[in-house]
Amino acid sequence: MTIAQTTVDPGEVAKFEAMAAEWWDPTGKFKPLHMMNPVRLDYITSQIAAEFGRDLSEPEPFKGLRILDIGCGGGLLSEPMARLGAGVVGADAAERNIPVAQVHAEQSGLDIDYRFTTAEALAEAGEQFDAVLNMEVVEHVADPLSYLTACQQLLKPGGLMVASTINRNPKSFMVAIVGAEHVMRWLPKGTHEWSKFITPDELEKLATDAGFRMVDKQGFVFNPVLWSWSISSRDLSVNYVTASVKPA
Repeated sequence: MTIAQTTVDPGEVAKFEAMAAEWWDPTGKFKPLHMMNPVRLDYITSQIAAEFGRDLSEPEPFKGLRILDIGCGGGLLSEPMARLGAGVVGADAAERNIPVAQVHAEQSGLDIDYRFTTAEALAEAGEQFDAVLNMEVVEHVADPLSYLTACQQLLKPGGLMVASTINRNPKSFMVAIVGAEHVMRWLPKGTHEWSKFITPDELEKLATDAGFRMVDKQGFVFNPVLWSWSISSRDLSVNYVTASVKPA
């Protein structure tokens, strides 16, 4: 599949293709994402519910919403969105991730439209969504501004993008590179490049330049004593998440 004008970094794609079969193993190479997933989902669902006036206590609160999970991997976020009633497109530039995601969705009885494609290709095709989930992707692309611009084009006016990434500072180097890859060995060495990490101020400027208005920023904080993740409005020093809207 040849895609013109893409921000995909082939080296980054190769890293994740090599781990594709392990997406749904909670003790495998994606253990950090499985551990973080509950707080990611809490943030995503609360932001979508607030933006679109949905009641999360309803059986299918996101019914009628079309959601894009860009960089969907094995579907760790696509599946919960589908269970909440949304029409979900899961897109990934790593081709080997797609059959893994498709098989797991079928086994789970979920109808999810998984595609081997990019944000740029979807935007060029005129696809439109109410919300875009852009989680742990922007630090892996070759041109963050062009990538975020494609995400903005994919949203309907008034649409919501939830984006998470990793801050760039000495602490994030020690935690995300030394700790996660070398000490804990949660991730293969070389999964992340510290120089590609993006500070919250940088991400806000990129989002603004891409045509978004950022409305919220929170940190995802790991507690090594409780061995759990939580959301913090004060600590954005390593992992953090943002909510941005496309002006109506």
